[in-house]
Parts: sequence; C-alpha cells; structure tokens
Amino acid sequence: MKKHAIIPVFIPHKGCGNECVFCNQRRITARSAPVMPSDVDDIVEEYMSTLSFMDMEEIELSFFGGSFTGIPLDEQKAFLEVAKKYKEQGTIQRIHLSTRPDYIDERILDNLKSFGVDTIELGVQSFSQPVLDASKRGHSVESVYRSCHMIKDYGFILGIQLMVGLPEDSMEQDIFSAHQTVALAPSIARLYPTVVIPDTELYDMFLSGKYIPMEQDDAVRRTAAMYRILDDAGINIIRVGLKSSDIINGENLPSGTFHPAFRQLVEGTIAREDLDSMLSKCNPGTHVHCVCHPDSLNSMIGHKAVNRKYFSKTYPWLHISYTTDMTMKKGSYKIIT
Repeated sequence: MKKHAIIPVFIPHKGCGNECVFCNQRRITARSAPVMPSDVDDIVEEYMSTLSFMDMEEIELSFFGGSFTGIPLDEQKAFLEVAKKYKEQGTIQRIHLSTRPDYIDERILDNLKSFGVDTIELGVQSFSQPVLDASKRGHSVESVYRSCHMIKDYGFILGIQLMVGLPEDSMEQDIFSAHQTVALAPSIARLYPTVVIPDTELYDMFLSGKYIPMEQDDAVRRTAAMYRILDDAGINIIRVGLKSSDIINGENLPSGTFHPAFRQLVEGTIAREDLDSMLSKCNPGTHVHCVCHPDSLNSMIGHKAVNRKYFSKTYPWLHISYTTDMTMKKGSYKIIT
C-alpha cells in the first residue's frame, strides 16, 4: 500500500517572468484561473476527503506549476501560512515547492525556513550554458551551483529537475548534466524528455524546422543513460516523463517523446541491457532464470512484454523463465542457470 501521498497545489506562471521556449504552464496545469492562498484550504480538504489518504504515513503539500519564490514575498507568506497551519495540526508532514535557480537568495530561504518548508526543487533543466541560452531559460549555470549549495547549507531537502533533448542538447550534454547533478548530491531528481507543446515558442521552432524533436527510442536511450548515473549515486528519481494528466489534448502533440508509460520504457531498457549482457554469455541449451525484485518484474518483462519477446527472438537456443526474489534490490537483475 502506498504510504506517501502528495497534495498538489498548481500555481501556473505565478512568479515567473521568463518565457522558456518549451513552456506553456496554462496548458500543462489545465487551469487558467490563478490559484489564491484562500483556495489552498479547499484543495487540502478535497484531497483529505478521499479514502486513499486514510492510511498514509506521510502527506506532503506541494506547490507546483510556477516559480514559487518569484511570487511577491507577502503572497508567498500567505500561501505558506496555510501550509504551515496544516503541518502544525499534523494533517500534513511536509511542505514541498519548486522554483528557479535564480530565484534563490538568503532572504527567500530565511522566509521558507520560518514557515517550515522541507523540500525545494530547482528546475535546472541542463548544466550546459548553450542549452540554457537556446531554451531562453534566463539564468546561468553558475546560479544553479550557487542555489543548490545554499539550499543544502540551509538544511532543506534538495531536488533537481532535468530535461532531455532541449534545443542545442545532445547525448554528451545529457550525460554531463547527470554527472553534475550527482556532484551536487540532491536527495531527489526528475527526468523529463522534452515534449513539444502547442502555443509555445518551441512549437513554432518545430514548425519552421529550427527544432527537431527526439524520436522516442532516442529519448528513452538518453534518459536511461541519465537514470543509471543518478540511480547508481543513490538519488531517488521520483519522476521520469510527464504524466498523462500533465498533458492537455495530448493527441495534438507533434513530439513522439510523450508516452504515458515513459518510466517503464526507460526502466525496461535498463533491464534489457543488463540481462542481455548476461544472457549472451550462456551456453546453448541452458535453462536460465532471469530474476529481480517483485516490484521490478514489469520492467524485466518490458512494456507490453517487449523484453520477453526480444530475449526469445535473440536467444532461441536458451530456455528462459522469469521469477522474483524479495531479497534483491529494486532495479537490479541477475540470471540463475
């Protein structure tokens, strides 16, 4: 049973004066009317009324969708006063927000600390300055390092969000960003392949031929490589790819990088690569058991059983079966002959 739950409060475009080429928060959050501090009570009560919250060990109130610390300080305080009230009551246990690297300074962090904020996620997107410039992020790589260090020095939980396949991006840049993320040692991370959303500058670039979206296979391959680096460093990767609910009129998206099960595609690719290297060393006629933790079984089999079909076709001389072992680490794989 799920033990951790999130109450999301979406504040689209509030506090953000930038127009990144990929962004249209009004479309992503499916909400045009601005959320006010007075709305937070209704949001919390609505979520708490659902039975799924009855047995939660930890409930987190999260401010998403905008650059929270870019909001005028008085308005930040109004939102956080509501969140702090629920935290002091014990209704929630954590307060979580997302913002930009250049919207962090001592005054902002002092304020967040005073209201009991626990986690700050930074929309870093890339550690390559040319990629940031081409995406019109409006901040420098140096501001990323400075903000990350400040957040950790203040004792907040640090999260880093990275995007894959932005303008001027490459596999080499993605790997570099993953390694730089590891060097900063955040507790959590998100990996988002770039999705071309209508009514954005990136969409116009796509129509004019100035931007060519990644093919889905390439997006999966690049994201899987980054996932390995972060996972090996012990960073909790809490999201891979956009959720279906994050996309409005998804059938109109020109980019093939969006997939409702993108995380499974990535984790399935990692499982296939790991097992492929082991199976290739087996002698013909061998009975082979592919083994993983029960929670990783879907990844081992692959989305729509793509891995099982691949292994059957690639190794017809092996007798392959699939089983689980509760003692194994999630996301790790082995074979038993």
